[in-house]
Amino acid sequence: MTNGRTFPAHWRAALMSMVLPGFGQLANGRPNRAIWLFLGFALVSVPLMSWIAIRLPQGWTLPALVASLAAAIAIWLASVIDAWRDARRQPDRPHLPWQTGGAYLLVFLICNGLMLPALVSHVREHYVASWRIPSASMAPAILRGDVLFADMSYNCPGCARAVARGDVGIFTYPNDRTLVYIKRVVGLPGDQVRIAGRQVWVNQVPLAEAPAGAGTVTERIDGHRWLVEWDDAEGAELAVTVPPGSVFVLGDNRGQSKDSRHFGTVPLSDVVGRARQVWFSKDPGGSVRWSRVGQAIE
Repeated sequence: MTNGRTFPAHWRAALMSMVLPGFGQLANGRPNRAIWLFLGFALVSVPLMSWIAIRLPQGWTLPALVASLAAAIAIWLASVIDAWRDARRQPDRPHLPWQTGGAYLLVFLICNGLMLPALVSHVREHYVASWRIPSASMAPAILRGDVLFADMSYNCPGCARAVARGDVGIFTYPNDRTLVYIKRVVGLPGDQVRIAGRQVWVNQVPLAEAPAGAGTVTERIDGHRWLVEWDDAEGAELAVTVPPGSVFVLGDNRGQSKDSRHFGTVPLSDVVGRARQVWFSKDPGGSVRWSRVGQAIE
């Protein structure tokens, strides 16, 4: 192993960088280069483009994250090639005292077992998270089987965006805090929300803009515009003033949605994200809905 007869040093270095960018450079006795390659891979592949993506228009979320993936793959490949070439140039480079199996194992565990998972967790909590939709309660804007990106830099101290009427919000279900729901925010603290038949008013202003087909209407508020499907049996009446620190939420598919009509208002602090863009979708039969990939959520 060490003299290169049974396993050449340049292939060993390349394989090590294939496992973890920068790892092969460490085996080649290039710790500085190893650190920069690993940091470049870790920062580009996880937090940097996620931070950029949530500051771009919603339709650019998927392209930005695809660009991040491409950049991470490029750094990974560059690390493999660099490790292979560097080891070939100096096949008889002497080993340094710290180049031991135990040191390599420790570096691998710290980078792959602690640093990368911590970065991924930080991004999911504070920047961008992926969610799969298991129900049809938000159809037609969001379909069962959609997998979407959500902006998690939302509704928090220092965040660029506060909860607004018309946002498609992700929140903790009030009656079971192990569940996460997705609904449209229609009422903010202090708003007066009234529902009668198939019409919704917020502060005495009707949301329905015009009929859009049997059982379907167009609703609009504060610059947002979306389609709503009402069930033929819908006819309940409700009037509520949204209490301080809460929001009133409704599903776009009113006949198949459990929302604030059923469980009341949602604590504003439980709204943790805002849906941005569909990045993958499958119908109940398992077929991919290619037409939905990349669709921004309004």
